[in-house]
Amino acid sequence: MELAALASAAVPGLAPTGVSTAPDDPADFESALLIDDSGKQWRVRAPRHTEASMRLETELQVLRAFTPGVRAELPFLVPHVAGTVRIGDLRTFVYSHIEGSTRSLDELAAGGRELAREIGRAIAAVHELPRTLVSEADLPVYEANEVRQRRLNELDQAATTGRIPSELLRRWEHALEDVSLWRFNPTVVHGDIHEDNLLLTAGRVCAVTGWTDLSVGDPADDFAWLAATQDADFADEVHEAYIAARSDAADNHLLRRAALAAEFALAQWMVRGLALGDDGMVDEAEEMMRSLAADLAAEEAALAAEAETEDTTTGEGYGNRAWDDEETGREGAVSPSGNADGDASDGDASDGAAGEPPVRTLQGRENLETSALPVVPRG
Repeated sequence: MELAALASAAVPGLAPTGVSTAPDDPADFESALLIDDSGKQWRVRAPRHTEASMRLETELQVLRAFTPGVRAELPFLVPHVAGTVRIGDLRTFVYSHIEGSTRSLDELAAGGRELAREIGRAIAAVHELPRTLVSEADLPVYEANEVRQRRLNELDQAATTGRIPSELLRRWEHALEDVSLWRFNPTVVHGDIHEDNLLLTAGRVCAVTGWTDLSVGDPADDFAWLAATQDADFADEVHEAYIAARSDAADNHLLRRAALAAEFALAQWMVRGLALGDDGMVDEAEEMMRSLAADLAAEEAALAAEAETEDTTTGEGYGNRAWDDEETGREGAVSPSGNADGDASDGDASDGAAGEPPVRTLQGRENLETSALPVVPRG
């Protein structure tokens, strides 16, 4: 009942009569849902360490920036901070509870086409927010090349640990060196969208929570969580609804960058574990990276075996095999040169990184096996 006592101190007159757990990032926050003596519900979040506390302070800035006019334009509700209380260097936050419940990723995928479209439209609404909302709140604003450079710097930092499988390092380096992949229009980005931050009522997205990582940056970051789904149709429906709801032209490489973000989150999780001195986090991240590397190797072997079988049947040599979309019948087929067919129009050949397969897309189950990509908590 410690959180209940903190909530009473944060919100004068609040008298909790019941408490239950609330989904959250357990490494960062202690959370609970409270019921008061009038039947009203409240959410409490207490940071476990200074870094988590800074994220909650950022969220407070974000929620204050959501003026009544901005809130009225959104197709969903956002939280409201009802009160705070400081214990030492850490501040606990109490939020007015929003009706609705979370679903697992599998449950969302099984929720049907309209729910997938709801999610796509919700993400689009975030990305349509004015950039001034972020800049005026003194939150991070990154242009496309800055996003790429930051990711390169993070990769360099991760590489110095000596714990990243060499095949993943090469894969990520080549993706980051492919300049054409990083040509996008920066948008307002939620930064921590996943199933636990989407509240549903009657099959609709009624609220979006977890606004601790708002910035202007790569819209693909808000799609990375979909890499963990085994339902390609669900991811496609979300993406298609998103495109239809956006005012910007379609970003041809958004899902490729999203897949990269999902993969690279494993390295970020490992680096964070090292910084926190958490051996469990480090071991978990290393195991997931080994699993990912093994999955990628198996995919490449399967594609090579398939090509060899087809070449034997047709009498063509591997080096002369034309791996284009029409001949393979697959979207985003990978050519022996390592480039995805159809990308040439997005940049000069000098922009791309030849010799390595591109980042796996969220479209086409042949090119993306996501079983090794669980959602990694942000930090």
